[in-house]
Parts: sequence; structure tokens; C-alpha cells
Amino acid sequence: MAENNREALPQFSSTAALTDFFDAHDMGDYIEALPEAQFEVNIKTRQYLVAVDANIMQQVIAIAKAQHISAETLINQWLEEQTRKAA
Repeated sequence: MAENNREALPQFSSTAALTDFFDAHDMGDYIEALPEAQFEVNIKTRQYLVAVDANIMQQVIAIAKAQHISAETLINQWLEEQTRKAA
């Protein structure tokens, strides 16, 4: 049987070595040797993409860097403040 011919999964010294290995090998040949992954998915959370003018976005990125936060976090903070004021 094909399963009897499956090779053992080698040990890797780094994530880069692991990814290089699977770039050259079929993961299906080692699927039984791989650990089972456990994770949760929150399908109720939604994200929306909106277009932002390039000049404005560059300013937002600069402000976010100065505050040591991501541009996404900064934009969400600003939107939350403005929606509270408007409500």
C-alpha cells in the first residue's frame, strides 16, 4: 500500500527550513505525521474595506507610527469617537 511507503517527517531547525522543505515536497506524503491544528473561528466578526485617498492614508500612517499603533487601530479609534459624538 502507498501508506506503508510514506516517509517520516524530518526535524527542522527553523520555520524557514520547514517551508523550504514543503516547497520541494508534497505535504500529502506527510499528512499523518503532522500535528492536528486547533483554532477557533469567529464568523460573526465582519471587517469592511473602504477606499482612502492615498495622501490622507500617508498622513494617517505617519500619525499612527508616532503613536506606536497600527493605522487600522488609529482609524478605528477615530471612527469610534466620531460615531459616539454623532449618536
